[in-house]
Amino acid sequence: MEITSSTMVKPVCSVPHPLVGEKVPLTVFDRAAADAFIPTVLVYPGPAPSNEAVKEGLLKAITAYPHLAGRLALDDHGRRFLHVNNEGVFLIEATVPVDLADVLVDGRMAADVEDPYPTIPEESFGVALLQIQLNRYRCDGLVVGICSHHQAADGHSMSMFFTAWATAVREGKDFTTPTPFLDRARTSVPRSTPTPVFNHRSLEFTCGDRDAYAVVPMDRIKNLTVHFTAEFVADLKARVGARCSTFQCLLAHVWKKITAARELKPEEFTKVRVAVNCRGRASPPVPMDFFGNMVLWAFPRLQVRDVLSSSYGGVVGAIRDAVARIDDEYVQSFVDFGGVADANGEELVATAAAAGTMFCPDAEVDSWLGFRFHQLDFGTGAPSAFIPPDLPIEGLMIFVPSRKANGGVDLFMAVAEEHVAAFEEIIYSLD
Repeated sequence: MEITSSTMVKPVCSVPHPLVGEKVPLTVFDRAAADAFIPTVLVYPGPAPSNEAVKEGLLKAITAYPHLAGRLALDDHGRRFLHVNNEGVFLIEATVPVDLADVLVDGRMAADVEDPYPTIPEESFGVALLQIQLNRYRCDGLVVGICSHHQAADGHSMSMFFTAWATAVREGKDFTTPTPFLDRARTSVPRSTPTPVFNHRSLEFTCGDRDAYAVVPMDRIKNLTVHFTAEFVADLKARVGARCSTFQCLLAHVWKKITAARELKPEEFTKVRVAVNCRGRASPPVPMDFFGNMVLWAFPRLQVRDVLSSSYGGVVGAIRDAVARIDDEYVQSFVDFGGVADANGEELVATAAAAGTMFCPDAEVDSWLGFRFHQLDFGTGAPSAFIPPDLPIEGLMIFVPSRKANGGVDLFMAVAEEHVAAFEEIIYSLD
C-alpha cells in the first residue's frame, strides 16, 4: 500500500452552518458511549467512482453534519464538549498494487493486509472526529475505511451520514443534503426535580463494583464469521412460535450456542448486553433523524440451565422483556441521573471494556441490521462487503445484513480460542 496524499477536508459553503463556532456540551448519552474511534470498512468492486467524485460528495454531505468536522475539547471545569469549529475531516488516499479479489477472504480482509482505515488516534482531543482512507486497488476497486469517534455519534447516526454521503456522490451537483435533527440538548432534559429511579451508576457508568472480567492476551481471542441464510432465519422464527424479529431469534440462537460451547455450570447466570435505540422510546420521542448518541442497554439474564433448556420462544421472551424495560420511564431516569451528576460536578465514566476482556459467561451484542446497502451506492452499485473491525473483546458479537444472499445475516463474533471448535460444531444445529 502506498499513501499518495493526506489532507484535512473542510466544508466550504457560502453560508456556514448555524452551529459552526458552537461549543456543544456532551449529553449524558454521549458520555455513556465509548471514548473510542470505531472503524468500519465498505468495499466497492471496480469500476468504482473516482476519488474526486467521492471527495466532492463527502464535502457536500459533511456540511449538514457539522459535528463530524469539529473536535472534542475540555471546558474550564474539565468537562468534555464538541467544538463545532469546522476544522475538517482527515482524508488519506492510498493505492494498492493488487486486485480486491486477492485480499478479500470470506467477507473479511486477509490477515496479512495492512489496515484499510486510518491509524486510530491514541488521544481523543484535538484530532479529527471523522477520519477516512480511500484505498484504490489495481482492479479499480475502492475500499473506504472509516474511523469515527463514538461520542460524536452512534451507529444509527453514522448510517444516516453514510447514506447522505453515498447519495451526494451518486446524485452529484443537483443533490441537496437533507438536514438531520441536531438539537442534542433536546435529548437530555431532566425533570424540574431530577429523580433517577434506576441504578445507572453501575449499568451505564462505572462505580467500582461492576462485574470483574478477566483480561487475557489478544491472541487468545479469535474472530469468527458465521453466515445465516434466509432459510435458516425462517426456520428459527418458526421455532419461536410467535412473531419476533430477525435480531431476536438470532440472538436467542447464538446465546444458546455460545453458552453450550463454554460448558458453563448449570446454576451459573449469564447475561447479554443489548444496545437499544432510545429515540422512539423517550417521551416525547426524539426524531429518528437525530444525529448524535441516544443508545442505552438492556440486560436479559438467565441461569445457564434455562438458556440451554428453554424453548426458543422462552429465550426470545427474556430478550424481549429486557428490551421492553428500556421505556420512557427508564430513559427519563437516565437523563435525570445525568442532571444530578452535572449539578454535583461529577465526572461519569462509561462502562467500556478494555481490549482483551473476556465477557464469559456474558456477552454483548450490537445490530447493524438496519443498514440498507442499496442506499450506500456511490453510483456504480452497492458495496459488496461491509466489514467491521476485528473485535477485541471475547463474547462481543455484531449482526450485519449479508452481502452473500438477500435476506441472510452475517455474524461477526469474538470467541475464546478454547471454545471455537465447539461453537463452530454446533452453531448451525437447531436441536
